Amino acid sequence: MRIGDAEREDGLRALGVHMSAGRLTVDEYGDRSAKVTTATTRGELTALFVDLPDPRPHYGPPAVIRQTHSPMPAYARRPPPAVRRPSNLLVPIAAVVGAILFFRFGLFPLLFLPLIVMMVTGRRHHAGRGWR
Repeated sequence: MRIGDAEREDGLRALGVHMSAGRLTVDEYGDRSAKVTTATTRGELTALFVDLPDPRPHYGPPAVIRQTHSPMPAYARRPPPAVRRPSNLLVPIAAVVGAILFFRFGLFPLLFLPLIVMMVTGRRHHAGRGWR
């Protein structure tokens, strides 16, 4: 089983205890500590402590990696406004059509066509939040 940084650090601490107790020479400590820092499995780390008493590196239970489900924020779940409300497309279309008809036929009331569409489709302005 693979080990992580916590197990390697625990192994280095244990080697330090053994060196300070006189069980390891400085050269042995240097060789073993270099092997501890490059160890990738429990077997490699345990092999360095076979001839030594406790303390030895401790291995906790294997870490269980859980997939945490983070719900999407509300703004990410909602479709864009133009898709959410078809009436959002009607107002700009009404503005263009009203302007074309006004300049073509000279009918002044056609400039109010976007306002009429807004009233019919139920769009209204909220202070600070724009048109809804």
